Amino acid sequence: MNKRIDLGHIAPDFSLPGIDGKNYSISDFAANPLLLVIFSCNHCPYVQAYEERIIKLQNGFKKDGLQIVAINANDAEKYAEDSFEEMKKRGEEKHFNFPYLRDESQETAKVFGAAYTPELFLFNSERKLIYTGKIDDNWREPEKVQTKYLQNTIEEYLRGEEISIPETYAIGCTIKWKVN
Repeated sequence: MNKRIDLGHIAPDFSLPGIDGKNYSISDFAANPLLLVIFSCNHCPYVQAYEERIIKLQNGFKKDGLQIVAINANDAEKYAEDSFEEMKKRGEEKHFNFPYLRDESQETAKVFGAAYTPELFLFNSERKLIYTGKIDDNWREPEKVQTKYLQNTIEEYLRGEEISIPETYAIGCTIKWKVN
């Protein structure tokens, strides 16, 4: 298990294929002052519970320059529902408004030190990590959320304030690693 990158760490670069047929790297988002990398997948109930909230966040903060990127690193041989073809279907079905990328080698997930789906890494305009962890405090019932960790962080950053809670623990399914 690789150690999760620390706050202040520069975003690791990657070159990964998206379900839209394009390849993406960190430099593709250079114009965006905020970049949120979410390690995600298709089959995890935690991810499924958060998909609408993620789409809503992208819509709500697009004008402020937020770009969300989801990366699926799960072993698709053991978890067929996480294959690239199934990712394409899920993205279309759910109308994802952000790039959904495939980390077939799992190297990107390892470099980030990601362990869960969903697990968030929010980078500022200098691509330094300013928040890592989870979206909010209630994955099951959006209407009962008390603390919107990610949204609060984005709003604090946009106001030029210090991030009050820069780190939470990610909650979700574990990344399904390939066994060598």
